[in-house]
Amino acid sequence: MAEQRLWQAVLSREQWIVAAIMALAIGLAWVSLFSMGMPAARSDMAPMPGMQVPYLSESWTASYAAMAFVMWTIMMVAMMLPSATPMILLYARVAGQASESSALPPTLLFAATYLVLWTVFALLATLAQWTLSHFQLLSDSTMAIGNNRIGGALLIAAGAYQLTGLKRVCLDNCRSPFFFLTAHWRPGVLGPLKLGLRHGVYCIGCCWLLMALLFFGGVMNLTWVAAIGAVVLAEKVARLGPFLGQIVGGMAILAGTALVIAPNANIAVTTGSGIEPVHKRVAASTQSPPNWRMQ
Repeated sequence: MAEQRLWQAVLSREQWIVAAIMALAIGLAWVSLFSMGMPAARSDMAPMPGMQVPYLSESWTASYAAMAFVMWTIMMVAMMLPSATPMILLYARVAGQASESSALPPTLLFAATYLVLWTVFALLATLAQWTLSHFQLLSDSTMAIGNNRIGGALLIAAGAYQLTGLKRVCLDNCRSPFFFLTAHWRPGVLGPLKLGLRHGVYCIGCCWLLMALLFFGGVMNLTWVAAIGAVVLAEKVARLGPFLGQIVGGMAILAGTALVIAPNANIAVTTGSGIEPVHKRVAASTQSPPNWRMQ
């Protein structure tokens, strides 16, 4: 009995370690996003002559593409890791009960595999950003789609997906950590890899069009990033999460339809305290950063 209590204490301690790691990763991701968007790029803080700063480039050089990829990766960690934390913590508990060894290595492997899939998604998002920029469909100041009809179509697509059966299946697997682990648990070294991949696929299937809405509100509009992240978190952990997701979907369809029908309507998306991406705002440092309005 004493040995069982001791092992339960060790397991609880490992779960606290995992929770601390998750909190640290999430916190660092949000701090990094704010540091990328905070008004540090002022005219009186211009880089020294000969100093190369990738964010200051307006063309898609290799360094600019790399920084865009890093930006997207950090955003995915900031937005998706909070909603995945309950699944990761439950995995730590189950892994500890299923093995006499430490649950920490397989748990971290499970979480890392999950994040690898979102890193791949970040790469695809970077390619999407390059494509939209190449065809001059993104605003120079906020990296948001500047055409109301295209933005409206994106809203309609994202809203409609919220109401599909595929969305519900993916969301159900993300909302039910216990049933997910019970149905898909695999022992051995490959177990956490397979589970992390499966969980990542379900989460991407659940949220990929919500992530695409970043191109509507602005890729580095931190108010928009936080709002989408909040919707993702509420969908997965709140009791009425699926219903909330459907409400968001219906609102997106209505707003998108209005934009398609009346493309000349002025719909402003605030950047939240004037936050804009550094590499865009520096290029326009002689101007005050206004709220973005779709043309």
